[in-house]
Amino acid sequence: MASRSPRPRDAEPDLFATAPSRPDGFGYERAFLSHAEEEGLLATIASLPLRESQYRQYTAKRRTVSYGASYDFSTNVLSPAPPVPDVLLPLRERVAAWTQIPATDFVYALATEYRPGTQLGWHRDVPNFGAVVGISLAGVARMRFRPWPYEPSAARARGFVVDLQPRSIYTLQREIRWRWQHAISPTKELRYSITFRTRS
Repeated sequence: MASRSPRPRDAEPDLFATAPSRPDGFGYERAFLSHAEEEGLLATIASLPLRESQYRQYTAKRRTVSYGASYDFSTNVLSPAPPVPDVLLPLRERVAAWTQIPATDFVYALATEYRPGTQLGWHRDVPNFGAVVGISLAGVARMRFRPWPYEPSAARARGFVVDLQPRSIYTLQREIRWRWQHAISPTKELRYSITFRTRS
């Protein structure tokens, strides 16, 4: 989908300069879901078999459940996982309409619980995945972006931040998917997300 111009309420300077425009492939909509839809999805997540996430030698402050495939951080390979469950298919259809990507292309899904203090370091999603779409629930998360490969001067000049609001949706495709890194600052409140991904 086309990249969107930044909304002043979505971008805050933090340690980064305010970017005049978003990189190609970035999309964000603040009020994608209604409050009732959010409550329904939170109830859905509560019924899913979330488990503590393992990152090599340590246990993260978040619980997850993967569908389509699960990434093993010890071996850096995708492991088999159940297909996207029926309970998430209506949301996947809405995501497909928003991104104009066929719903069946979204073969991977991840539900995540972020406890207060959870953070994600700088990274790009593994190359096995293609387009990335995330839906935020319950709490706010600050998502930071910087060009990749990382150069301090470029990060200061072009980096930007987006506060992912509850009930919002974002997508990472094309330039921002492959030529930018992102990170999640330590969360200040309990937050949940549902992320859909296509194959690369």
